[in-house]
Amino acid sequence: MRLLDFRKPLLLSLTALLSAPAFAWVPKLDDATAKNVIDGAYGRRDLPSTYLTVDLGVKDGQFVSGPESVKVFDGGAQCVTDWLAAPGDFSKGSRLGSVTASGQADQLYFQATDARDNFRNLSAADALGADLSKARLADGELRVDIAVRGLPSEKARDAYLVRMRSADGKLVAPVRRSYVNDFKQGEDGKWSGTLVYYFKPLDAGVGASDRVDLLVRTEADTNCAYNVALNLASFQ
Repeated sequence: MRLLDFRKPLLLSLTALLSAPAFAWVPKLDDATAKNVIDGAYGRRDLPSTYLTVDLGVKDGQFVSGPESVKVFDGGAQCVTDWLAAPGDFSKGSRLGSVTASGQADQLYFQATDARDNFRNLSAADALGADLSKARLADGELRVDIAVRGLPSEKARDAYLVRMRSADGKLVAPVRRSYVNDFKQGEDGKWSGTLVYYFKPLDAGVGASDRVDLLVRTEADTNCAYNVALNLASFQ
């Protein structure tokens, strides 16, 4: 389960993505990355970016993360037009609130802050040891959290279809999925919470600094499918 994160969210517009410093997602932690993350958690240096969040909230008729945050994959332009025009109207299906991508470095951040808060020191060698490593993502796995709202039932979260599309157009299914224990029913009877998907992009030929498409179909019985761009070079 993803823990609550009180860091300021990294909400990136297209401009910010293009101007962001060059990183690369780290499929397997190395000593240098581990030390940088730990030193950041302990306040010895600035924390490197360990995750990417695309905010899909709507403000003034546009997505908060920029007009290019979501494109139509299937169903026609009206799918996005309707979303932007009435983000709180769930009669045609639930809405995505945000998409967050992260890897082992982000999970190490939580391990490091836990050690710090419990007045312990954590070295890079300890972080890369078997005990802590087995509590993080497996090597090569990328975690994608999707915050959703407006589900007609808690069961309906199972109807989401999510794929990653590589540069050659291949659709990659998640190796597994789960949920954050934040699902709740609102006064309107609709449900909201966070879906979690785990991918192995390298197995599909995706590079650690590539831009990839995340394709999403909600639980709605419509042709609408959405394309959310993720820049793996914007975080470690």
